[in-house]
Amino acid sequence: MAASPLFIGCATGFSGDRTDGAQAVVDSLAARGGGTLIFETLAERTLALAQLARNADVDAGFEPLLAELVGPVLASCLRHDIRIVGNFGAANPPAAARRIADLAREQGLPIPRIAVVHGDALTDPGHHALLRERLGPRLDDMDVVSANAYLGAVEIAEALRAGAQIVVTGRVADPSLTVGPALAHYGWALDDWPRLGRATMAGHMLECGTQVTGGYFCVPGLKDVPDVHAAGYPIAEIDADGGFVIGKADGTGGVVDSRTVKEQLLYEVHDPARYLTPDVVADISRAFVQQIGPDRIAVRGIDGHARPDELKVNVCYRGGWLAEAEISYAGVQAEARARLADDIVRRRLGGALKVRTDLIGALSILGDDAGAMLGNRPPGHARDVRLRLAAEDADARVAERLLREITALYTCGPAGGGGVRTSLRPRLNMVSCTIPRDAVRSGWTMMETMP
Repeated sequence: MAASPLFIGCATGFSGDRTDGAQAVVDSLAARGGGTLIFETLAERTLALAQLARNADVDAGFEPLLAELVGPVLASCLRHDIRIVGNFGAANPPAAARRIADLAREQGLPIPRIAVVHGDALTDPGHHALLRERLGPRLDDMDVVSANAYLGAVEIAEALRAGAQIVVTGRVADPSLTVGPALAHYGWALDDWPRLGRATMAGHMLECGTQVTGGYFCVPGLKDVPDVHAAGYPIAEIDADGGFVIGKADGTGGVVDSRTVKEQLLYEVHDPARYLTPDVVADISRAFVQQIGPDRIAVRGIDGHARPDELKVNVCYRGGWLAEAEISYAGVQAEARARLADDIVRRRLGGALKVRTDLIGALSILGDDAGAMLGNRPPGHARDVRLRLAAEDADARVAERLLREITALYTCGPAGGGGVRTSLRPRLNMVSCTIPRDAVRSGWTMMETMP
């Protein structure tokens, strides 16, 4: 079993994250003698969007910013023996692997050994029957775009042990991007639940990028973060027992302290004693944190229990069309004019659409779709208000009626309306369930390199 600690840095927390954070992480890993760089780029609906892209182009469907993320650090990673693991394969991991190979060629680098994890996409008729069993007849009415199971760390670990320098995955559980390298590095048994539980929570600390280094944490005057504009991405140091220390890339802004770590530790955790993942049920009910240096927090007391018998599945389906439109009112009686505009549009639609109203500048974020809060709130005296109306319908032409009515307010509505913006776009809905893990046939293959 390897004695040297494992360093894992994360350079993205979602698709669309910054693309300039990886270099500082790679430089820091190189200074520590190597390690693993992970990219987490999938949210719940990201895969469905990627599948739509693949449907339109068989060579698309992976992370759109892949070249910007991997290209600038590829040479450094290969030179310093830093493995790359990312779920940036999305709906098309083989195409992502080919794109990385192309990046290497373009830079005059040796083609790296790239492994591709497969099996998360549930496309077989048997999968559909199983999903219908779990979701019921409502599945019959869904125009399904994608159905993907959350895979675990096993395939990642196997590929790394086989010599892969880069592992490309589709839908795997976010913490598994960290558990896989830890399994490969230390050779833990797949039922070593305490160690897997600790490594899972190390991955949980990393998976949201700068969220643990001050991003999504800072509140001016209450939780100030130095140089948050240049917050560094996190690095975990994992020991042979699965214990870990959270830090960040050297020479970067942001902060790692007990507060940022505690917030991230609890982020999206519903039951601290039973955090379910494909690899283990992690238990943080007795976890504690300890500051051991500047921007270095040790997390201890984590346990783990036997993994679930079933895997989570996300099914994304077309949900009709979303129409959104906005118009601004400013000055005398601005809020009253915006409310009148809302009333005009609703009367014109005559109940054909269920409309949500937001008065940005008076009530929006805290409002409800039914408009109860806005209706019960007495008119105020806001002098700078933007009226936003939104509605959805299965028929694009019906949803578009809202946009036409808002646009008509230029001359058919209250005085002084301006700055109309409208959009009509397809909507994706999602439902989740679980299925037996033996119904999912996952694996990995090493991409064949061509000269």
